[in-house]
Amino acid sequence: MKKWVMGLLLMLAGVSAFAQGNSRLGKISGTVIDGDDKSPVMEATVQVLSLSDSTMITGQSTDLNGRFSISVRPGKYALKISFIGYTSDVRGISTTKAKPNLNIGTVELYMDAFMLEAATVVAEAPEVTAKDDTLVYNSSAYRVPEGSALEELVKKLPGAEVDDEGKITINGKEITKIMIDGKEFFADDPNIAMKNLPVNIIDKIRAYEKQSDMARVTGIEDGEEETVLDLSVKPGMNHGFFGNVDGAYGTEKRYSGKLLANYFRDKNQFTVIGSANNVNDNSFPGGGGGFRRQENGLTAVKMAGANFATEKEKFKSEGSVNFNYKDADMMSKQSAETFVSTETSSFQNAMNHSRNKTTNLTADAFMEWKPDTMTTFIFRPRIRYGKNDNTTLQDSYTFNQDPVYSTDELFNAEDLTSLVPEDQIVNTVMRNSLKKSDDLTLTGMMIFNRRLNNKGRNITFRGRYNYTNSSSEQFSLSETEYFQQSPEERMEILNRYITTPTKRSEYNARLTYSEPIFKGGFLQFSYNFQYSRSTTDNTTFDMPNDWTIDGSTADGTLNSDLSKSAVYNYYNHQAELSFRWIREKMNFNVGVSFQPQRSTLSYTQGDYQVDTVRNVFNFTPTLDFRYRFSKTSQLRIRYRGRTSQPDMLDLLPISDNTDPLNVTVGNPGLKPTFTNSLRMEYNLFKPETQRGMFSFFNFQNTMNNISNRRIYNEQTGGYITTPENINGNWSLFGVVGGNIALKNKKYTINTFTRANYQNMVSYISSNAVTTDADKNTTKRLSMGERLRGTYRNDWWEISLNGSLDYTHSRNSYQESGNMDTYQFSYGASTNVRLPWNMTLSTDISQNSRRGYSDDSMNRDELIWNAQIAQDFLKGNAATVSIQFYDILKNQSNISRTISAAMRQDTEYNAIYSYCMVHFIYRLNLFGGKQGRSGGPGFGGPGPRGPHGPRRF
Repeated sequence: MKKWVMGLLLMLAGVSAFAQGNSRLGKISGTVIDGDDKSPVMEATVQVLSLSDSTMITGQSTDLNGRFSISVRPGKYALKISFIGYTSDVRGISTTKAKPNLNIGTVELYMDAFMLEAATVVAEAPEVTAKDDTLVYNSSAYRVPEGSALEELVKKLPGAEVDDEGKITINGKEITKIMIDGKEFFADDPNIAMKNLPVNIIDKIRAYEKQSDMARVTGIEDGEEETVLDLSVKPGMNHGFFGNVDGAYGTEKRYSGKLLANYFRDKNQFTVIGSANNVNDNSFPGGGGGFRRQENGLTAVKMAGANFATEKEKFKSEGSVNFNYKDADMMSKQSAETFVSTETSSFQNAMNHSRNKTTNLTADAFMEWKPDTMTTFIFRPRIRYGKNDNTTLQDSYTFNQDPVYSTDELFNAEDLTSLVPEDQIVNTVMRNSLKKSDDLTLTGMMIFNRRLNNKGRNITFRGRYNYTNSSSEQFSLSETEYFQQSPEERMEILNRYITTPTKRSEYNARLTYSEPIFKGGFLQFSYNFQYSRSTTDNTTFDMPNDWTIDGSTADGTLNSDLSKSAVYNYYNHQAELSFRWIREKMNFNVGVSFQPQRSTLSYTQGDYQVDTVRNVFNFTPTLDFRYRFSKTSQLRIRYRGRTSQPDMLDLLPISDNTDPLNVTVGNPGLKPTFTNSLRMEYNLFKPETQRGMFSFFNFQNTMNNISNRRIYNEQTGGYITTPENINGNWSLFGVVGGNIALKNKKYTINTFTRANYQNMVSYISSNAVTTDADKNTTKRLSMGERLRGTYRNDWWEISLNGSLDYTHSRNSYQESGNMDTYQFSYGASTNVRLPWNMTLSTDISQNSRRGYSDDSMNRDELIWNAQIAQDFLKGNAATVSIQFYDILKNQSNISRTISAAMRQDTEYNAIYSYCMVHFIYRLNLFGGKQGRSGGPGFGGPGPRGPHGPRRF
């Protein structure tokens, strides 16, 4: 044994000596920027040349931030930096063994006037380019109506989708943050930028995965990267002041107002935003095909915020303050079928009306200090206050057979039994509730990193803190009539007042050490300790029958059986070992973590009191492999295993019947859930032809998934729900997209194909407790295709678009859950720059649904939107436009969801057809030469800076 250990130590010592013996290379680094507007020059060529014969020894291209870092042996060289359209920079450099690293600082490149004068216009800007795992979209290649916000531009990007909740995805990956010139913009709320940033300030949009702070300072991937959109402002606009004022008023008493003020000076940014509207933040609905995104309800929003970013040689900081008030008035009609057995189902029709008023104030900051080249400090504080006032009116009918009649017919009937026989009616519920809540959250994260040498050895400490103090009050009145019960049990009235204060504190400390073991190879060891404590005290009062929701609780009687309190403590230790291997074209990272956990819970409900302890050991592997075939083509494969524990309250064998129709019972036998995720990405782009493709595939399998087993009471229509583990849930999702440029790059074709297969297994409602008989498997295949062809020149763009979405679903328990549905769309959009600085934008599409069993879902909608805009004043600083939404008044807001346990159709109220008149004024005070000439890109096509359309 001793010989084996000694041999291993000698081998490691030999490897370390070999690595050190071959690590005499130094680094030549710097940043390349545009000499006029100080913006980074991406993909500039950096060459290290021999002094004797000017032959190239090594070289590379600058990254998205204009930075480069080249490995080279000590000596004297010539350094040449060049980029098309610029005058090259050539200088002599030298390094020594004593000082092998040289940072030449910032290199400014200036436009080559002779080359520009001799240039011949032969092509427009490419829609999208790619470098490594970054997609770069040229905003000028996508025409949107005057005054449009960022959201309208993002909707047109190949592979981009914006869902009903405003979630943005690019090639299947969710966008969690929006940045401007590499700096965070309003932290983690992308919608602020999507709804308020005007398109006319944006030059390029970059989509890439941003490393976490921990991974960035250590150089080791930690699986916590996030997909971001990084915006660059137009050349000349990042060196001065510019602002937009946008006001609008329309039919149906619709209004909208926006204010945007920006100050950019070198690496400093300051932005002030304010807006108010009652149009659900609707931007102009540009073309694209498919059923339009329609936000649910009628929403009035008021927001104001400020964002800043500053950067110096050793210190940079970013931060924002955001106030948001939202008043949402939402009405919905629902019809649902819950599967109970092969012969029967439970059917429910409901009408809901809610008024939800929310107020949020958030302040956050990011600070990074580098006192020297070997040390980094990062600090992220955040404070958030939220207030909620939600009123809900809900009426529902439950049947043991399909009532056939629509929800409107049922609720408009003077006597329900005149439409549906009484023996088919299970219950009717009328409920009125009011919930008020206040939440205060304080968080902080600090990272200290110290590099111990230039070969990758470093040590890192990360600390986190989170404190939450919340309280809520809930007032509810409910009246339930049970049609299948005896007369004395037929009516139930419950009036309740519930108060729930909750406090939570969390502490987290992580220590990480990285060790280079050979050239390009690193080991990382880390230890993480996490402790959290939460306390909650839920007190329930029964109120008299004549009580009204007016805030008075003086006559309430304490319900000790439903009142409960809990104190929860959680301890987690995590030891992790990872290995990273780096080569010129390949990155490989593999790791494993071990997590012993301990949880304690002290719980009291009525006469029940329990103190319980749970000890769990988790094992989690990770893998990340990346291979670069070229600068614009790469393959990436990632695997991650995750373990999650059931909620401690779900493990307690207690019953909670606060809502008699939805009783929950815990399950002490729940097991931890383990999820396997395998992702593969491949992209290819050819700059010379401006043609490329991207693909993304994801496989996910969940073992011991937690599903709810529900026992249905046919007499009351109520459920007893118990969480239980279940297996068999997995999914496979993939997208393939392409961008093809034709003839002088004026014609482009975009295609986006997606497919998703889901194997969903869950327990369905049953009349009695059984074993596997009440499991249901739904196999669903959904496929979609988006196709758009575009022609554009300097004054006109026209697009033809079409889409097809198909869903094939098979239910193993009830054939009524099977469906084969289609949604297809075709249409056109155009944007024309007319004489006299006038623009005309319009889009029209035919949207259709087929295959639904409910005829009301099978419908055709011809949607037409239009806008005419006139620019005026010096430099086209002002715009007046008239916008028409859903001119033909055909749009609806109906959706269907289906799972292994149920299907549900829902129709919401929404903002449909209306007209608005807009006035926009742009103030531009730029410091650069381009800014003083009126600002490129404002008011229509014009000459572009070094990062705009290149037409050589």
